[in-house]
Amino acid sequence: MKAVRTPFALEGIAALASALALALLAGSDARLRGDPSRDADPARGENPIVTVVVAEPRTVATDLDLPAALQAFQDTPIYARTTGYIQKWLADIGERVKSGQTLAVIDGPDLDQELNQARANMGQAKANLEIARISAVRWKELGAQHAVAQQDVDQKTADYAAREADVSAAQANVDRLTQLKEYQNVTAPYDGVVTARNAQVGALITAGSGAEIYHVAQTDILRIYVSVPQRYVRSISPGLSVNVLIPEFPAETFRGKVVRFAGALDSASRTLLTEVQIPNQDGKLFPGMFGQVRFRLKDLEPAIMLPSDAAIIRSEGTLVATVDAGNRIHLARVRLGRDFGSEIEILGGIEPGTRVVTNPRDSLTDGLLVDPVAPPAAAK
Repeated sequence: MKAVRTPFALEGIAALASALALALLAGSDARLRGDPSRDADPARGENPIVTVVVAEPRTVATDLDLPAALQAFQDTPIYARTTGYIQKWLADIGERVKSGQTLAVIDGPDLDQELNQARANMGQAKANLEIARISAVRWKELGAQHAVAQQDVDQKTADYAAREADVSAAQANVDRLTQLKEYQNVTAPYDGVVTARNAQVGALITAGSGAEIYHVAQTDILRIYVSVPQRYVRSISPGLSVNVLIPEFPAETFRGKVVRFAGALDSASRTLLTEVQIPNQDGKLFPGMFGQVRFRLKDLEPAIMLPSDAAIIRSEGTLVATVDAGNRIHLARVRLGRDFGSEIEILGGIEPGTRVVTNPRDSLTDGLLVDPVAPPAAAK
């Protein structure tokens, strides 16, 4: 019985034949163009095509962000050195003061009386000194005439020396009380801003009691102390520029620099205490603010950088597939450094100039003969 071919069957056969022809043509065209994605054909004696890059050392810049708290360049509590009552205060919180400017005045009547008494004692000591001097001179003259015993002459001379010492002691006491009198004017130690005021008119202030009257801070320069991890210690040096980021100023970056660092690492955290200073003449930043210090660090020694997809992770460690001068594969065990996302740092295992396969297939084995090609961007 003869089969009857319908028009629909003939159209299906024709479509299938066209698809097969297009597939064969595409495969042939890919081989003619040397498409790296094609597989090896042992029957034709073809080698797998692999994409390789040359391992070259490069100096990589790293952004290191560390938390930081802003501190005043100087932050000083002001105490009283003399006892008395607050007569008046002349500066309040937030005010900028100059070095030596009077902040408060202490009234000390007891100190005034002690100073008057000390001055009277000094006058008495001077009078006694004059009498002792006259006596010593007279007895020396009598001693020269052998009218008195030498012992008496020596005694008068010693009395004169003792009266001189009394005058010196009295003068020292007057100087001490005079200095305490000057301390009744509480002054600013440097140019800064008043951050706290505890002085109240009429309040009793006792010297040495620990009661803080004022708190003054120097804010035109701010300090920042950060702890740099051991991995980045060699890249830190005085004068290194940094960026300071403050959340309250998202659109601004404040510039600072490293001024000094500790000469030893903290034994507990293995970090290096580093001081950063940032200018703040406009007073935009305040001590106590929290932010971040961003270091732009460059390695002192270049490191080999490879694409991340070049790494082969196996149970025996991390490997890369290298291609020798004879275009044969060799699997080399490498030691990884930092991961930069699209690239990884190689600390050891291969030498600069080595050709490394990117995105290697699992079928690559030691000694396999391949056809290496450059990446599309590099070839272009």
